[in-house]
Amino acid sequence: MIYLHIFLALFIPGILGYGGGPSSIPLIEAEVVDRYHWMTVQEFSEVLAMGNALPGPIATKMAGYIGYAQGGVLGAVVGVFATVAPSLILMITLLSLLMKYKESPRVKNMTTVVRPVIAVLLGVMTYDFIFQSYQDFGIWQTLFIGAVSYILMEKIKVHPAYVIAGALVYGGIFLA
Repeated sequence: MIYLHIFLALFIPGILGYGGGPSSIPLIEAEVVDRYHWMTVQEFSEVLAMGNALPGPIATKMAGYIGYAQGGVLGAVVGVFATVAPSLILMITLLSLLMKYKESPRVKNMTTVVRPVIAVLLGVMTYDFIFQSYQDFGIWQTLFIGAVSYILMEKIKVHPAYVIAGALVYGGIFLA
């Protein structure tokens, strides 16, 4: 029964918390502190502070911790799933609707318009990353990492995950 409670305590705020993790935090607090009494306000604020200190979406980190505290590893899995389930259900529903009408001229026009917008957004993000790297580490380090990454991925066909891991190791050793 605890797993059902964990699921409901984190699924309902996920449905009602329009705007992502920050907007669902008060709803999660109402469930965890007021309804189920799993934590005090002080304990919840500590979990919130810990969630803010770690990278990634805050609601899923908090859900994992709360689920683990109440139901162990399975509780953590249930908690994280309950947090992402509303978005997952919505995306599957929208995708099935999109696939149903994929031959529609309106849907084709929409996807034709969205692709360049995504490309521009990715380009702007890449420029920001390169500019920030240039400011923080200098032109030579930025060019070195960029050139080595290009050669590894495009010429040698190394998987990007390994290139990213290698760049992290390089940054940790030489740029820290």
